[in-house]
Amino acid sequence: MFIRSERLFLRPGWPEDWEEFHALISERSVMENLAREVWPRTAEEIRDFICRPRDKLLPHFFITVPSVNGARLAGGIGLGRDGEDVEIGYWIANGLRGKGYATEAVRAVLNLARALGHRRLVAAHFADNPVSARVLTKAGFIRTGEQRQRYNLGRGASAPADCFAIALDICGADGGGDAGGDGKADMRAA
Repeated sequence: MFIRSERLFLRPGWPEDWEEFHALISERSVMENLAREVWPRTAEEIRDFICRPRDKLLPHFFITVPSVNGARLAGGIGLGRDGEDVEIGYWIANGLRGKGYATEAVRAVLNLARALGHRRLVAAHFADNPVSARVLTKAGFIRTGEQRQRYNLGRGASAPADCFAIALDICGADGGGDAGGDGKADMRAA
């Protein structure tokens, strides 16, 4: 499955991505804000992560920025289970933050989640990462008021994480957000 938004191309990971992915995900400032990923990762763990079969209702994507020189890997985004809930998680590489890529990718995946039949998504960010709160808020998530302790291997400790949720209107295709300028992402099945 692929998603194209105004500036981004979201695609599955491919085996040849492992070195670039490993370099980006191993940066401490990236790992310290991931609530679900392990740190550090070996080359073998990276390859296994990329090639692991995925539940079609819980896809993971690499976020890429297409250009005339090819598509640069900018981050990752995916859906996963958090108990009974479906949780969205994302990260953006150093040097590419502050350009709106996370918000654009989250909006695109919200449209896909809606198309897959998900009625609600949850998200969490470490309390000391207000940028992620802005991403979620811009994409339409509402702060639940709940704060949980989450362990992070990059930090080597648990830290408070603020919780968010969004109800997905299955009937409304645009959900009030957008994946670019027109409110819709272009989804392709592979």
